[in-house]
Amino acid sequence: MSSKGSAPAKAGLRVGVIGAGVMGSNHARVLAGLPGVSLVGVVDPSTAHRTRATELTNCNSFETLDQLFAEGVDAVTIAAPTHLHHEIALACIAKNINVLVEKPIASTVEEGREIVAAAQKAGVTLMIGHVERFNPAVAAVKQAIEGEDILSIAITRVGPFPPRMSNVGVVIDLAVHDIDLIRWFTESDIVEVQPQLSSAVAEREDIALLQFRTASGVLAHINTNWLTPFKARSVTVATRGKYVMGDLLTRQVTECFGFKPDGSYSMRHLPVGHDEPLRAELIAFLNAVRHGETPAVTGDEGVASLEIATRCLETPSRPAAVSPARKGPRRVAG
Repeated sequence: MSSKGSAPAKAGLRVGVIGAGVMGSNHARVLAGLPGVSLVGVVDPSTAHRTRATELTNCNSFETLDQLFAEGVDAVTIAAPTHLHHEIALACIAKNINVLVEKPIASTVEEGREIVAAAQKAGVTLMIGHVERFNPAVAAVKQAIEGEDILSIAITRVGPFPPRMSNVGVVIDLAVHDIDLIRWFTESDIVEVQPQLSSAVAEREDIALLQFRTASGVLAHINTNWLTPFKARSVTVATRGKYVMGDLLTRQVTECFGFKPDGSYSMRHLPVGHDEPLRAELIAFLNAVRHGETPAVTGDEGVASLEIATRCLETPSRPAAVSPARKGPRRVAG
């Protein structure tokens, strides 16, 4: 009996990648190495992007979506610019193709909701690429706080200005990752936002200090910018019984616990896996496609995080009133 006959019906999933920039090329690289996956090819209007992707993966490349559709695909990952997500996702869903959309799900909440509704109606798998959930350090933090009474969360995500960025600021590019993590850690919706934004160098906001309160009462803040000369990514979570610190770049997670009245406590390093986050994410997506299961990050979750990020951009910060007497130098009485 041949092994081919005993393989699951969808073992050899035919997958395409739409968008062959930095992220899309990484998608193609990972998919090309996954067992049970046939990388049909990448789509990108740019000749240079297509050349880079094919050199990296030795796969076919196409200039248009229709050329990819003609080859036949079971699933696609969409890593095109955000403003194209809506149009591309709807075109794929109309062909009954399962879709992973890179974060954010779309340019607007309304477009995101339309993608979710179309996928539900067609009965196809829709997953959103909030890849930070698949960072082994984030998974270790999540496991450490399971069942704990969370009090506060602080996340720092800073670095230099990215040359590839053009049409969004730090809130949509960076902070949307951490908005998703706050919702995931707390398993609660964000009900209050207090943003402080500044455009110091870029046209759009390049500094954001964001404060939140969840429905469960957790206070959280995100510090993000494009002004730091090096990358830093860290998460700290305070609960009634623990203080957990995670460095998302070095993947070190430390837990403080056993607090005593005299101020002493115990510390330990937690075990952290070595998976490549993108590989773990794509495997999770393809497993959801194969088994018809709810994906790890649903379309509704992607919309919810985009909605909070959008509220951060729309909420006006209220400047403190400055009395006229305080404008000049202080006069010393006497």
